[in-house]
Amino acid sequence: MPRVAVYNTLGQQVGEIDLDDRVFGGEVNEAVLHQAVIMQLASRRRGTASTKGWAEVSGGGRKPWRQKGTGRARAGSIRSPLWRGGAVIFGPKPRDYSFKLPKKVRRLALKSALTAKVRDGELIVLEDLTLTKPRTKDMVAVLKALNVNNKALIVTAGNEQNVALSARNLPGVTWLPAAGLNVYDILAHDKLVITKEAVSRVEEALLPEDQKAVAQ
Repeated sequence: MPRVAVYNTLGQQVGEIDLDDRVFGGEVNEAVLHQAVIMQLASRRRGTASTKGWAEVSGGGRKPWRQKGTGRARAGSIRSPLWRGGAVIFGPKPRDYSFKLPKKVRRLALKSALTAKVRDGELIVLEDLTLTKPRTKDMVAVLKALNVNNKALIVTAGNEQNVALSARNLPGVTWLPAAGLNVYDILAHDKLVITKEAVSRVEEALLPEDQKAVAQ
């Protein structure tokens, strides 16, 4: 069972926490991580690219010249795909690129991403993270105290509006509630800063119902 330090917003260690092996201590399945990232990126594609086929281009109803005797190649329409301004062969059409992975695969991918952060020492657990008012300067001070100088993902248990507003103007810093935690954002940031309560929420969400009963 992995054990990590717990810090306060001043960067001082105030204790330790045991992370659940079934969520933070498994194997890192890189193939599943790849599938989860591709799924998320595919769902973000707008899929609005569109080209015109033979039936959609305007003009070209008349044969540009007679079939024989001109010395030129045969042509039936000025809107042939071979001509400038003509149709496009097998061009893109509006479509939905999104696809879904099975629930167990998505859960395994999230566990693998969290395990990778623990294994690489990129997981920072905070005792609590609450700000009295939205102020970017306060968030900068918290991250500096935690020695976070790179891209960071901040995760709180619920919708901490002051934290979200304080972090949104910082380049490379993203805030998410525990319910919105996902594989792509975990892997896209160098550090994962998460509160103790958010850790409990994540563990509860990623454990199957039968395992939750055993854990209790």
